Amino acid sequence: MLSEKPWQGPFAVLAGLMLIVTLTGCPGEVPQEGANGGADGGTWTAAEEEPTVAYVTNGIASFWTIAEVGARDAGEEVGAKVEVRMPPDGVADQKRMLEELLTLGVDGIAVSPIDPKNQTDILNTCAEQTILITQDSDAPESNRVCYIGMSNYDAGRMCGELVREAMPDGGELMIFVGRIEQDNARLRRQGIIDELMERDHDPSRFDEPGQIIEGNGFTILGTRTDGFDFGKAKSLAEDALTAHPDIKCMVGLFAYNPPNILEALRGAGKLGEVQVVAFDEDNATLQAIEDGHCFGTVVQDPYHYGFESVRVLAALARGDESVIPKGGFMDIPARKITQENVTEFWTELKALVGGSPAGESTP
Repeated sequence: MLSEKPWQGPFAVLAGLMLIVTLTGCPGEVPQEGANGGADGGTWTAAEEEPTVAYVTNGIASFWTIAEVGARDAGEEVGAKVEVRMPPDGVADQKRMLEELLTLGVDGIAVSPIDPKNQTDILNTCAEQTILITQDSDAPESNRVCYIGMSNYDAGRMCGELVREAMPDGGELMIFVGRIEQDNARLRRQGIIDELMERDHDPSRFDEPGQIIEGNGFTILGTRTDGFDFGKAKSLAEDALTAHPDIKCMVGLFAYNPPNILEALRGAGKLGEVQVVAFDEDNATLQAIEDGHCFGTVVQDPYHYGFESVRVLAALARGDESVIPKGGFMDIPARKITQENVTEFWTELKALVGGSPAGESTP
């Protein structure tokens, strides 16, 4: 059992009284099915309090559209109200949303921190006043209860394997990402570099952006960051093609990066000539894999990021600590998608979210 749980203090009592007054229960019973040995297999009834939990993303993206479906499906299954927040304007916007959610007295928050090292104060404030977990991207120095997602470093090494397969003779490549400050971005990038340089497994290693990294026949020209500006993401790819006419591969680490890389290649008449290796399951990326214009992508499981986050928060709000994963990390593994399995994967994804995921290109 956890000792001195912050969400069981005076704030929680006040929040609970407020919720009893303001919230109404759902009629009937909802099964509490758990993944990873989490739930007790019981049922939630209208006579019990219905917790309100929040799911906070790091931006607006097709990736997060899929995660929202999972979060809301879990809310219906375990009897919880779900507030979804998608900050469009970075760290300050995410901080404002977290503060608003605390004012609302939510029973728990699952957040993908944008800049975890510089957000420790607001994250710990959340942990003091409610249940806090991280998802998609971790903040290990905060007082969060657990992290739900994948090992971004290992996923980066998987992406590096795809790059090696796409460039068997080596050559020049460049990496594109929204922000290097995010824990997931930093780890993915480092995993790619370490895999291509055939280094040992060390997630704590960090190669400073801006330097050229060479080894084993590969030349990593640099890392370009766009700050989640989709127009800038495309222009950075266009600039790279102009500045480096011999570039052999372009790697996009957030969901919107590969589609913008593909648009830049299409405009330059180099679609299919320069290899593209991706992250995530944007529709444009999956279509490009089918068409042979993108070599492959490493996909997460945003649906279950959302689903598991809400399931865990709802259970903790009801006092069930058995849902806390061992070691504080619930691993939802990544997968490599290439032409061999893209059709099967895309069909599964559409069935999971009740149709095609949102088509806009995002992280």
